[in-house]
Amino acid sequence: MTKQRTIKQEVSLKGVGLHTGKEVTMTFKPAPINYGYVFVRTDLEGNPIIEAKAANVVSTERGTNLSHNGVVIHTSEHVLAAATAMEIDNLIIELDNAEPPIMDGSSIAFMEVLEQAGIKEQDAEREEYIVKDNITYRDESTGSEIVLMPAEEYQITTLVDFGTKVLGTQNATLTHLSDFKEEISKARTFSFLHELEYLLDRDLIKGGDLNNAIVYVDQPISEKTLEKLKKAFKKESITVKPNGILDNLDLRWPNEAARHKLLDVIGDVSLVGLRIRGKIIATKPGHKVNTAFAKKLSKIIQLEKRNKIPSFDLNAEPLLDIHQIMDILPHKPPFLLIDKILELSDKYVVGVKNVTMNEPFFVGHFPNAPVMPGVLQVEAMAQCGGILVLNTVPDPENYLTYFMKMDNVKFKQKVIPGDTLIMKAELITPIRRGIAQMQAYGYANGRLVVEAELMAQIVKVKES
Repeated sequence: MTKQRTIKQEVSLKGVGLHTGKEVTMTFKPAPINYGYVFVRTDLEGNPIIEAKAANVVSTERGTNLSHNGVVIHTSEHVLAAATAMEIDNLIIELDNAEPPIMDGSSIAFMEVLEQAGIKEQDAEREEYIVKDNITYRDESTGSEIVLMPAEEYQITTLVDFGTKVLGTQNATLTHLSDFKEEISKARTFSFLHELEYLLDRDLIKGGDLNNAIVYVDQPISEKTLEKLKKAFKKESITVKPNGILDNLDLRWPNEAARHKLLDVIGDVSLVGLRIRGKIIATKPGHKVNTAFAKKLSKIIQLEKRNKIPSFDLNAEPLLDIHQIMDILPHKPPFLLIDKILELSDKYVVGVKNVTMNEPFFVGHFPNAPVMPGVLQVEAMAQCGGILVLNTVPDPENYLTYFMKMDNVKFKQKVIPGDTLIMKAELITPIRRGIAQMQAYGYANGRLVVEAELMAQIVKVKES
């Protein structure tokens, strides 16, 4: 398994935001394991954070914009693409404004400063989403489509067609993420002349110049427009080159537009929050379709996580047998609903209940069609949670755990005689003041049958 990675030391760079036109200092800092990518607004009171998650995407106009609790980060994609390509898992990105610097319109400056910081492995394994079936998102109104399919490593192909002669149809492919720096990172952002005029007329592009954005001239250019561009970019003269772009800038590749779209796909899809082992084919990609796909993939991954059955050897020697369980829990038959404990740590517990026809509750609960009552399934998970909580004190026999609350209880499948109910309860937050919040799952026959959020309190038994 591959270890998680962060940077070795803090590094900074300065620049101007493309749309705000304001100078901004961006600082990269090491982050702990399982932290992901997090933006921090140091210019605001309390240094609020915005996680780089698909759920935080609020708009895709002129870039991928994130927001949490009213705090916004604009045009996040170029920075995220660089961090992803560097195979960094955990990173703090501090900004003293709402928008990362545009630099030259690509990701190369971010990659170079991250390389200066150095990379270090962390003491935790990287979580990776392995694609087993094709996953597709299509925007019928634009014809844009993203398909993710199985592959041995993360690969991306972009197919670009804007229906204009000046740009034409282009494609770009990244076969190995390690080639990103040389093949993709220097590809700059671009726009068409009609888009640029729209932005300038509305004072929405204050930090742009002819060194950080390729401008494709897709319509006849008037003297009035030329004067407007010269004023906006502080140039004495501006002309159109034979290849249809404004001057003072040479293309780095004939298909630089397709390469930049590939860069954007990597940055936007990183909002899933996991490494991906699979191949993306993006037809007519853009921030809207990219982030919509990232949201869909995030939901698929969350659902698969919930439904994923942990692998346990039910024939192995239990960590705690029924006698040891009764030494810890105050419950006794017929209300003891755990037969053995397979795993136990300071954060989670795994227990087993063998459901037989001899259970006393089957006498009165649908005797002709026996089904384990849902409330007893929750009670069984709570008893597992009780083992977890009591494991935190040196004398568990002197403590009781009391149920305080249950939320988001869902029953997925029936549990019937002959089933083996495997239960896992894990702490959502550290135990504070004797109160434990846990996420609990129950599995039977290779399927998730019940889940719930549980809260319990540990109380010491009063001495008589």
